[in-house]
Amino acid sequence: MVRRSAPTGRGRTDVSDTIDLAKRIGALEARLADAEAYRAITNLKSRYGALADSRYTRDGLRSSAELSRIADEVAALFTEDGVWDGGSGLGRCEGREAIRERFLVPTLRFSWHFFVKPDLEISGGTARGTWDVLALMTTKEGRAMWMVGVEHDEYTRVDGTWLHSRMELDAVLVAPHDRGWAPRPEPSDV
Repeated sequence: MVRRSAPTGRGRTDVSDTIDLAKRIGALEARLADAEAYRAITNLKSRYGALADSRYTRDGLRSSAELSRIADEVAALFTEDGVWDGGSGLGRCEGREAIRERFLVPTLRFSWHFFVKPDLEISGGTARGTWDVLALMTTKEGRAMWMVGVEHDEYTRVDGTWLHSRMELDAVLVAPHDRGWAPRPEPSDV
């Protein structure tokens, strides 16, 4: 609620009104900065997923030239000293150039990532976040797989742009599509 007082003297308002308004404007600016950061980080994550998946067509990999362009764009989403950590199954890269090299050589025939349930904590020019990830994948051998996990991310704002400074995948399960992730009951158990 804005506190209003009658003008004092020659049409001037009380000094306390000016202070209260300045505090409110400051608080609104801080909330707006957080909202803009949240949106920029969610757009960054979305762009990462779209680029990672764009390496594949329904028929397999894109051309070497296209993969090179995509790897450049993925690497540009990270700070110069950024870390991409896919765990024991996918490996770890440190630095923008190493991330670029990693994305030049896809380890699958197809993938489609869904990043959901963002939980972001923004503090000035840095942020931390977790995302649940569901990925549909086809191995190089042609086997359809599910992957569910949690990504633990750190972000840094560099020259006004939010970038990944660390992305770490904790794969909760990887399972063949045709068998699912739970043992099937024997017919006598049903």
